[in-house]
Amino acid sequence: MDKFQNKLNFDFKANQQILKLISYIDSFKGKWNIVEQKENVYLKELRRIATIESIGSSTRIEGAQLTNEEIKELLDNFEITKLKTRDQQEVVGYYDVLEIIYESFIDIPISKNFIQQLHQRLLKYSTKDDRHRGNYKNLSNKVIANYPDGTQKVIFNTTEPHLVENEMTALIDWTNQQLKIKEIHPLVIIGLFIYEFLSIHPFQDGNGRLSRLLTNLLLLKNDYQFIQYVSFENLIEQKKKSYYEALMDGQKDRYTDNERINSWIIFFLSSLGTLIQRLEQKYDVFKSKGGYLNDRQKRIKEFIEIEQPIKLADLVKAIPEISIHTLKKDLQYLKTEQIIASIGKNRGTIYMIKE
Repeated sequence: MDKFQNKLNFDFKANQQILKLISYIDSFKGKWNIVEQKENVYLKELRRIATIESIGSSTRIEGAQLTNEEIKELLDNFEITKLKTRDQQEVVGYYDVLEIIYESFIDIPISKNFIQQLHQRLLKYSTKDDRHRGNYKNLSNKVIANYPDGTQKVIFNTTEPHLVENEMTALIDWTNQQLKIKEIHPLVIIGLFIYEFLSIHPFQDGNGRLSRLLTNLLLLKNDYQFIQYVSFENLIEQKKKSYYEALMDGQKDRYTDNERINSWIIFFLSSLGTLIQRLEQKYDVFKSKGGYLNDRQKRIKEFIEIEQPIKLADLVKAIPEISIHTLKKDLQYLKTEQIIASIGKNRGTIYMIKE
């Protein structure tokens, strides 16, 4: 048994828990991929919201202070020359890499070269990181938890600089090989990769942020598309204590034959399960409110909800300031987005909210 698989040598109870979680996640994955093929407008807005949450949470975990609202305003208006604070620089760097991953995950290989490129892009705007971005560390570092009151706590020590190259090469090779031969479930492989990446902490700074970006990349590459629409980073921010405890449970036996990462794998999979529940709730609420509709379309939807079934003539009478041509287009849009349904043809057509 190789050194990585030894860390996955769990007891019966842990294995059963892991199998149950994987079954739940994979069942949802199949259902969600069908949803994604049909309803792009809702998903576009959900992804925008999740992106803001992810950027905010992942940078705050590392000590940044910007709120989600401040981040939204920054991304809507930023110019590179105006990124004066480190918080602003980190936010824009994270946004850049997240968008690259969302748009190009199929073409991004899991390799030393591309991981270093993503790290370089992550710290692109961070002036104090000029010397080391994109390169493995040359000084020892530690995993440090940052708390809201400004205090810090050392969670665990990491791989020494002279060992990083070999450990990262071994991890990348093992991950690619296992994803290819499919003997271990991809979610377990991804969980192990993230645990090892954090244990190695290969870069001088930005490891926590990059680990969460790589989580998104690996999940997308393995067809867990739903991760774009709900924030894994936000959940980690809320469960920071459990997150660090799960990592520490394996880390305490680092470099021994007793190192097991069942606590981390269960935490990772349980987190994905929680994200699924959040996404289902968000999607249902979002859809019931009309999703990505402009104010005029929301007004039409609300009128139909109250007065249904209605005819076009009823809308023309109720909202005379909007042209009949525009009303027809809005009704067609609401039908396309499966918000309303229609029966009949031409002037006899009636409209109602779709069940």
